[in-house]
Amino acid sequence: MMDFFNNQMNMAGLAQAEGNAIISCQVNLDKNFAFLEFRSVDECTHALAFDGINFQGQLLKLRRPREYQALPGLTADNPSIAVPGIVSTIVADTPHKVFIGCIPNYLNEDQVKELLSSFGPLRSFNLVMDTATGLSKGFAFCEYLDPGITDQACAGLNGMQLGDKKLVVQRASVGKNPGSAQNTMMNMQIPGLSMDRVAAAGTTPTEVLCLMNMVTPEDLEDEEEYEDIIEDVKEECGKYGSVRSLEIPRPIKGVEVPGIGKIFVEFMSIAECQKAQQALAGRKFANRVVVSSYYDVEKYHQREF
Repeated sequence: MMDFFNNQMNMAGLAQAEGNAIISCQVNLDKNFAFLEFRSVDECTHALAFDGINFQGQLLKLRRPREYQALPGLTADNPSIAVPGIVSTIVADTPHKVFIGCIPNYLNEDQVKELLSSFGPLRSFNLVMDTATGLSKGFAFCEYLDPGITDQACAGLNGMQLGDKKLVVQRASVGKNPGSAQNTMMNMQIPGLSMDRVAAAGTTPTEVLCLMNMVTPEDLEDEEEYEDIIEDVKEECGKYGSVRSLEIPRPIKGVEVPGIGKIFVEFMSIAECQKAQQALAGRKFANRVVVSSYYDVEKYHQREF
């Protein structure tokens, strides 16, 4: 763990001097936590930017110890540095903090994050969970890496129909009343539903469609059921164009497989993909509302799911 974080500190340019920023590590395997000691207060604060980093298949939460008291004049828990590719689990109370309410509890963290990320990369995200049921409480907070797209994302997502609910999305500082933005784009169901929406999201349609909330890892374990799902998806998508290829990542015991829970469909043309996206948005599959977005063709062919 020390080697991992020392390498991350050096690669991100957060180490303030040569050598290792972390000088000791204590791991409690029984309770699944560890303490890292840094050679300087500043480097320790910078390291909080790695909150949410993937370590051996686990997304880590980085926090100060409960008994920690910041030195006078220092900010302990809000590093100003954002590490590319890492979405923090701590959403700071800034003017750009976004509240997302009325989230259907069948959507998991990755699916909600995927929905929000269609407008731009996230700096931080937290889906509030009910510890008793393991389901979400129906609301979340996030902040975008580029604060300039915050209002655009709120306008595009607010009022989006997901199942029998409509999302409430607004700056958290606004208060409980959604305000005039509530009626904006009330009929939109998912990102990419129209060209205007795509432009607002900062993305463009591609030949590849990513379908989410259609399958669970359990659905994919049985070989016969897996083949049935492939045939069902091919048949349904074939109504809107020629399917060039199809990928449904499956769980492999002992191996972290990226993209599980997503279905990737490559069409012969962008127009066909758009037609399928518009037809499938908001549809139900196995009593789950389909969430979809366009996917980068190069990443698809490189199997970066």
